[in-house]
Amino acid sequence: MKGFYRSKYVTPSGEERYAAVTQFEATDARRAFPCWDEPAVKATYDVTLVCPKDRVALSNMPVKSEVPLSDEPAWKVVEYDRTPIMSTYLVAFVVGEYDYVEERDEDGVLIRVYTPLGKKEQGLFALKVSVKTLPFYKRYFNIAYPLVKMDLIAIADFAMGAMENWGLVTYRETALLVDPTNSSATSKQYVAMVVGHELAHQWFGNLVTMEWWTHLWLNEGFASWIEYLCVDECFPEYDIWTQFMVMDYARALELDALQSSHPIEVPVGHPAEVEEIFDTISYCKGASVIRMLHDFIGDDAFRAGLHTYLTAFSYKNTFTEDLWHHLEKASGKPVTAVMSGWTGRMGFPCVKVTSHQEGNCRVLTLEQSKFSADGAKSASDSPWKVPVSILRRDGKVERFLLEERTATHRLEGVGASDWLKLNAGTVGFYRVQYSTEMLDQLMEGIRLGEMSARDRFNVENDVFALAKAGIGSTVDTLRVMLAFADEVDTTVWNDIAVNWGEVRSLLLESDYCDHVKKFGRKLFEPLLPRVGWDAQAGESHLKSLLRSLVVRMLGRHEHEEVVAECKCRFEKHLNQDHIAADLRAPIYSTVLSVGDEKTLEAMLELHKAADLQEEKTRIERALGAVKDEVLIRRVLEFSLGGTVRNQDIVFLIGGVSGTLAGRRLTWEFVKEKWDDLVTMYESGSLLCRLIKLSTEGFVTEERAREVEEFFAAHPLPSTERTIQQSCENIRLRAAWLAREGDELKKFFTEHA
Repeated sequence: MKGFYRSKYVTPSGEERYAAVTQFEATDARRAFPCWDEPAVKATYDVTLVCPKDRVALSNMPVKSEVPLSDEPAWKVVEYDRTPIMSTYLVAFVVGEYDYVEERDEDGVLIRVYTPLGKKEQGLFALKVSVKTLPFYKRYFNIAYPLVKMDLIAIADFAMGAMENWGLVTYRETALLVDPTNSSATSKQYVAMVVGHELAHQWFGNLVTMEWWTHLWLNEGFASWIEYLCVDECFPEYDIWTQFMVMDYARALELDALQSSHPIEVPVGHPAEVEEIFDTISYCKGASVIRMLHDFIGDDAFRAGLHTYLTAFSYKNTFTEDLWHHLEKASGKPVTAVMSGWTGRMGFPCVKVTSHQEGNCRVLTLEQSKFSADGAKSASDSPWKVPVSILRRDGKVERFLLEERTATHRLEGVGASDWLKLNAGTVGFYRVQYSTEMLDQLMEGIRLGEMSARDRFNVENDVFALAKAGIGSTVDTLRVMLAFADEVDTTVWNDIAVNWGEVRSLLLESDYCDHVKKFGRKLFEPLLPRVGWDAQAGESHLKSLLRSLVVRMLGRHEHEEVVAECKCRFEKHLNQDHIAADLRAPIYSTVLSVGDEKTLEAMLELHKAADLQEEKTRIERALGAVKDEVLIRRVLEFSLGGTVRNQDIVFLIGGVSGTLAGRRLTWEFVKEKWDDLVTMYESGSLLCRLIKLSTEGFVTEERAREVEEFFAAHPLPSTERTIQQSCENIRLRAAWLAREGDELKKFFTEHA
């Protein structure tokens, strides 16, 4: 799925055919035409396509002319307008059979969403988002969209989520199409996010491009930040900035705490190295530090700096320092000095805070040091310049820049019993370690509902990360989770579910698994009557997301009522009384986890009958819930049987590793089929994802060595960093279990 390649699709009549499509980023334009395939070597392009006359033929620019091919009446020659000056990786062309929906935005730009034949209604949601998004970015950057048209097209076989080709953005079907009846709220939100991300690139990446792949984060980090700004503008009911906490911020903190992480800006010398940095650091940490910078200098200065930056470098290439210069000039703040430490070195600080009372004044003592996932202290690291914000119980926020390793800060008018929270709104990219007294006060504030969901998330997430690193107690963290019994926010519960899932996974091989399951049921059971089973008229988007989460978690922990209801609804679903789209994924995985061969057969029939790729993907990702070893092996073989699209195979295989037997069998399967998988994918992000999914669940040094030895014997340059990170995570889990296993056993046995 690189260069100029074939994409297989099925017509409404059931016939298999092929489209011709492109994917050139990062270094695959050279597969299609001779070129200097580097981002700084920009040129204009005159594209001409010769193709069957009954096929849709698209490129970056509008059609200039279309005439029959001489002596070949069944073929045509399509010539397109000359492109603006741009990088090779942004050139695109597609030939195939498509329907489309169209609309002009408020500035007259023609926007079309191309869909598979007979499915044009599934493009309407993305069209609605696009019509709002292009004018939003024009206003935010104060620069008009440079082209006269914008095409968005769903590609059947597509490795990435989407690709920002100028004027012709390509997407996986699941990242662009929304079925009015059968698409879930999660899928709809995902489409809005991806459309927002790719359209942001039309300015930040296409109009102005990084000089070299070292500065990739300028493209991806920025687009990953501003997609949230865009979606918040279009769909405020999503509360998307709170969801940012789980989807980007927490993921970046977790990866960047590893010794095998890398700086946002990482030297790149070979094409294989480019593919490895399309990762959580470039996207999620990049977005997180942009968000911190935006807060540090303010929105007005940020927008002014972006405008002058984009204007000065239109149709040119830049370095990170160019952006800092313009933002610094617009804001009058030391942007370069502050931000160089966040992009030029890996990792982030943990700020340890203690306090004492002096009359009506609280005095804080702060000490920063590099946070490491293994809890190790490093005295050699120079301090970061940390934009610190302190939220008071009265709602006021105090701000200052922590530049030294230690500092004190006085807050007037704070009582001895008042809580104080560092990192107001969870904007700063750092962790906080509170004294016991300060944490107790914060937990009381959480119980009383005195702080925002983002701040509640931050307290819980930091406490858990510190415990994993051996700086705190996991048992104490579990007690903190129970203290969130009255929590109402979907994102906070999502983070609790993720963190609890890590504990549960750690203990899969223990002899007290039943006690662990009981605790999981206790944690999530109070939420069930709050969300119910069926959506109510006018209920919020976030409640739909929470209902899905609750059913999934209780089903996973074998809650009797939930398992019974899932079975009942699944049987009705098989008889055409369909499950609501939002509940299909958790119900599918629940019935498979307790089901037999008949259940698996029924699910595979649903997969075969599904006409919506979202539904096929939903089923594929649920199949890994089966627990019987015979069924697990059958699911793994199904993944490579020709039915599952290549871009989805990785997630099906990885999904099998969530059970104890599945963890072992998945790794055996990946080793056995490794040569076939490398032939299929060659290199890139999908293989990296497969390595991560199939290995990181292990909890012993022996398994870490086994993983290292296998890949030493089967080297692949584009996966080296992922292998290092996976093995580091295995060893961290082993150390965590050795350190706290006895206490956890005692806690779960007594608690249950």
